[in-house]
Amino acid sequence: MSVLVFTENWDGKFKKLSFELVSYASSVAGILGTSLTAISIGKVEEDELKKLAVYGASRIIDVKDEVLSCLDNQAYTQVIATIAEKEQSSVLVISNNNTGKAIAPRLSVRLKAGLVSGVTGLPVSVNPFIVRKRVFSGKAIARMEIKSPVKILTLSQNSYELIKTDNKAAIESVNSQLTPGTIKTLISKVEKQTGKIILTDAEIVVSGGRGMKSPGNWGPLEELAGILGAALACSRPVSDEGWRPHEEHTGQTGKIIAPNLYMAFGISGAIQHLAGVSSSKYIVAVNTDKDAPIFEAADYGIVGDALKVIPELLREIKAVKAQ
Repeated sequence: MSVLVFTENWDGKFKKLSFELVSYASSVAGILGTSLTAISIGKVEEDELKKLAVYGASRIIDVKDEVLSCLDNQAYTQVIATIAEKEQSSVLVISNNNTGKAIAPRLSVRLKAGLVSGVTGLPVSVNPFIVRKRVFSGKAIARMEIKSPVKILTLSQNSYELIKTDNKAAIESVNSQLTPGTIKTLISKVEKQTGKIILTDAEIVVSGGRGMKSPGNWGPLEELAGILGAALACSRPVSDEGWRPHEEHTGQTGKIIAPNLYMAFGISGAIQHLAGVSSSKYIVAVNTDKDAPIFEAADYGIVGDALKVIPELLREIKAVKAQ
């Protein structure tokens, strides 16, 4: 009875998110005294697959069928469920991103498995099987018990550290045995954004709110993001006003993100906004209102005008980089 982890790839490459999943799943397997098997679906080269072993996978199942070249929720569910049943896997680990949110509920029904989404740490106990997750927009932690024989966990991004091992994993190539008619999703056109860091993938996010006062004041914030190699974000009022594109809106009704560093300038911190960024490893806030809710969530805070703080911050960062 193994632990199974689904490792998503992007254009044949794994990201930190995938390695975080494998590290977490490997630790769960260690607690249960069993092995970890990783599933990769899509065209991924052998050298890239071997990276999964570095983070704890002892076996890698490589599914490369041409019919699975694009994400189809039903087809991916069928493939993962078939492998899980064959492996007699007791725990399945999936990311709590858009892909995971689409696949995990289907797997739960198909495998008659209990599902806890947005897990934030290792099981508190295994008998009974209890895990923790954030609830009430991140304001509380719930302990969830799964009583079914098969358990599915979706891991919140940035909830577990990367742990390297000396593992050497066997790679097993398999055919999904799916027919082209099984795939219901058809991609007719692909347009890729270039020259801009994708918000949900960013390690650092620089965000602005109404405290920036006007769309014309975004220049220094864009410069700061460029220097830090960060993605740009904004609060909902800013995108609603048309100051910034809606694709940059973070919060409960926008993008849910979990970067290593989230810098909020001129954002008061409404509960809907905090719900979308509370999983960030570190939060830095700048606001003129010392009682702004953002300071309750922030690890570091500056009470001040963002338009005066940003130039000073830029000056200091440039000085450090010049050394």
